[in-house]
Formats: sequence, structure tokens, C-alpha cells
Amino acid sequence: MISQNYTNTSGSNSSPGSQHLSEAHSKSLSRFLPPLPLFALSPLLSHVVNFIAKKHPELFSRLGESTKKTFLINPTNLPFFLILQPDPNNPRLKAYNRGSEIKHDVYISGSFATLLKMIDSQSDSDALFFNREIMVTGDSEAMVALRNALDDMEGTLVDDVASSLGPFSKPVRKFFDIVNKSKRHHE
Repeated sequence: MISQNYTNTSGSNSSPGSQHLSEAHSKSLSRFLPPLPLFALSPLLSHVVNFIAKKHPELFSRLGESTKKTFLINPTNLPFFLILQPDPNNPRLKAYNRGSEIKHDVYISGSFATLLKMIDSQSDSDALFFNREIMVTGDSEAMVALRNALDDMEGTLVDDVASSLGPFSKPVRKFFDIVNKSKRHHE
């Protein structure tokens, strides 16, 4: 299991701030992925977030004021973390190297498989939190708004991510299914 070491420059783990994520590596999905420079991920992540924004404009109304928040999503077993800014006029999703300090309002951390299950509505995020499979700090109202928006979506976010990739949608969906099966096998 990867260490959850980070520092919160705001002085508290429960308030928004800037966190410095550790570079600890252990059992990692990255060993299955070819090395990919983060600059190469940027257009892909931008495409995915814009595709989802166009397909699900109702997400923004459900998020309300939380569209102005910054969400740091830390898949603990990948070599990078993500910043989501769900602004309806300019939605952004960007990958950052570990060690980067990024100001944010909400911090969500868990293994890639656990986060995938959460956004795919396969697991109750409250149960994941109380079982310590995910860690959430910062603006709880924004986190609840995001969770409710995802829960109320028609279909699943994972399916939308896969379908946004056109000819690569089937292999991506198959990869997501393998990750989910692997997670269930280890439970």
C-alpha cells in the first residue's frame, strides 16, 4: 500500500490548501502502462473533460457553486495526480507530477481501482470513506455536490470516458473492467 504522506500548507488536513504529494511507489498500476509524459496526457484529459461536459451539462447545475472549486484527485498507485476544475465555461482536467504543489479546495485520494469504482457508481463513496479506502479532506460541501452529481448522472462516467475515445473505447473499457475485477479479486 502506498503511503498517504503529504503536507498541507494550510495547516490542517481538513481544510483546503496546497498539498505536497509523496513520491512513494509500491504496487502500482503504472507498471502495466507504458511510460507516458504528462504533456502527452494533457490533450487527452482535455478532450475527455470537454466531451463529458457537452454530454452532461446537467452536472454543472447539480454542482452549483462547487463549479468554482478545485478538486485534487490522487490515484495513489499511479505516478501522477489530477486537478479537476469543473467550470462550465472552461472545464479542466490536468495531470501533475508528484511533488507539485497545487492549491485546491477538495482532496480525494485512493487507489485507481477504488476511485474508478466510485465514479462508476459501483461503490458507495460513504462506505469507501468509512472503510478508509478513500481519503477526502477540504470543502465537504463541494465533495458532496460532486458525489451527488455523479450519482444522478444518466449512465456512468467510466462509460463516458471510454466512449469519448472513439476507436479506443473498447480497449479502454476492457482495461477498466480488468482493473475492477482485479480490485474485487484482492478484497
